[in-house]
Amino acid sequence: MADAPPEVLELNVGGVHYATTRDTLLREPDSLPAAALNDPDHPRDARGRIFFDRDGVLFRYVLDYLRDGGLVLPECFREHKRLAREAKHYRLAGLEHAVRDADPRPPNRERGCITVGYRGSFAFGRDGLADVKFRKLSRILVCGKVTLCRDVFGETLNESRDPDHGLADRYTSRFFLKHSFIEQAFDMLQEQGFKLTASCGSGTAGGAAELKPGVDSEENRWNHYNEFVFVRE
Repeated sequence: MADAPPEVLELNVGGVHYATTRDTLLREPDSLPAAALNDPDHPRDARGRIFFDRDGVLFRYVLDYLRDGGLVLPECFREHKRLAREAKHYRLAGLEHAVRDADPRPPNRERGCITVGYRGSFAFGRDGLADVKFRKLSRILVCGKVTLCRDVFGETLNESRDPDHGLADRYTSRFFLKHSFIEQAFDMLQEQGFKLTASCGSGTAGGAAELKPGVDSEENRWNHYNEFVFVRE
C-alpha cells in the first residue's frame, strides 16, 4: 500500500504566506518551527496558519534550508547579517554558520569611501581622427583614507607624492597608481567589496591652453577628467 502523501501546512510569517509539509518543519527537531508545530498554544492567524512575527521575505531562505539542508543565496544578496539573525531566532545553528560563511565581507572590515580619478585623452596617429586609438591615461589618482587605499591597492599604490606617508589614520588626495589601467583599479575595488555609487566627467579646456613641448594639439583638444566614487558599507 502506497504511503499517504505528506500533510501540507500553511504558515504566516510577518504577513507573507508559505506552504510546506510537516516533515520539512520537523527536519530540525530542536528548531523553533518544529517546536511551534508541536505547541498547540503557538500563535496562529485568523485562518489557523502558524504565525511567526518575523521578516516574511527572509523566511524563504530559512524554509529552503529546512527543505534541502543547505544554503543557496543569489549573487546580489546583501542581507547576511539580517539572515543570520533570523537563523539564530529560529534556533537553526547550521543555517546561521552557513550564512556567516557565505558573507563576502569580513566581520571587522573597515567601511569607507575611495575616489578614483584620471585625466586622459585619446591617442591619435599620423592620420589624425582617421587613426584614433583607445583612450590615453596619464595617471590614475586615488583619494581617501590611507588605510583603506593601502588595503585595496597594496603594492600598486604609489605614495611618493604624499608628504605625510608615516601617518596611517588620515586622509589623502596625493596617492596615484603605478599602472594606468582603470579597469584593473575597478576590479581591485570590486574584489574588496566596494560598489560604485557616483561618477562625473568633464573636459579640461585643453584647447585654450598653450601646448607644452611634444604635446600633440589634437590629443590636447580631447583632454578630459573623470572621477568615480566607490563605497564599502
